[in-house]
Amino acid sequence: MADDIKRISSETDKAMQKTIEAMEQDFQGYRTGRASPHLVEKVMVDYHGTDIPLQQLATITVPEAQLIMIRPFDPSSLKIIEKAIQLSDLKLTTHNDGKAVFLKIPPMTQDRRKELAKTISKRVEEAKVELRGKRHEALEKYKKLEDKKLISEDEHKKAKQELENTIHRFSAKADELGGRKEKEILEM
Repeated sequence: MADDIKRISSETDKAMQKTIEAMEQDFQGYRTGRASPHLVEKVMVDYHGTDIPLQQLATITVPEAQLIMIRPFDPSSLKIIEKAIQLSDLKLTTHNDGKAVFLKIPPMTQDRRKELAKTISKRVEEAKVELRGKRHEALEKYKKLEDKKLISEDEHKKAKQELENTIHRFSAKADELGGRKEKEILEM
C-alpha cells in the first residue's frame, strides 16, 4: 500500500512545515531594535473576559522607524490594550494620547542582543523537538502498516529512510533560520 506511505509522508511533511512556519512567526516577534507590527500583534489582551490577540482588536502601524502606533477599533479598549502590553514580556514603555497607544522602541543593548540570541537558540531547539515528535508519530504509523501486513518490510525501511531525509532537511532549515535571525540581532 504505497498510497498509505505517501499519505503519511505527505501529512508528516506538512506538519513539519507548519512547525518551521510557527518558528518563523515567533522570530518576527523578537525585538531587533526596529519597530515592527510583529512585535505586538500576538500580545494577548483580556477583552471582556476572553484572551484575544492584539491584531484582532486594533490597527498596528509603524509611523517612524522606532515607533509603533496601536489604534483600537473600540476606543473603550485603549486602557486594557495598554495594560496587556505593559504586562507582556516586551519590556516596552507605553504612552497613549486617548486615541492610540504608542510604543517607543529603544536601541538594543549588547546584553539584550546576547539574551535574545539565546532565546533564538532555545526556540530552534524547541522546533527540532517538535520535528522529532512528528517523526516518531510517522514511524509508529509505518510500523502499524507493516504489522497489519499492509506494507512489506522493505517498504517500511524505505519509508523510514525517506522520513530521516525529511527530518534532516527540516532540522537544517530550522538551524538556517535561527542562524540568520541570530546574526541579524547580533550585527545591529
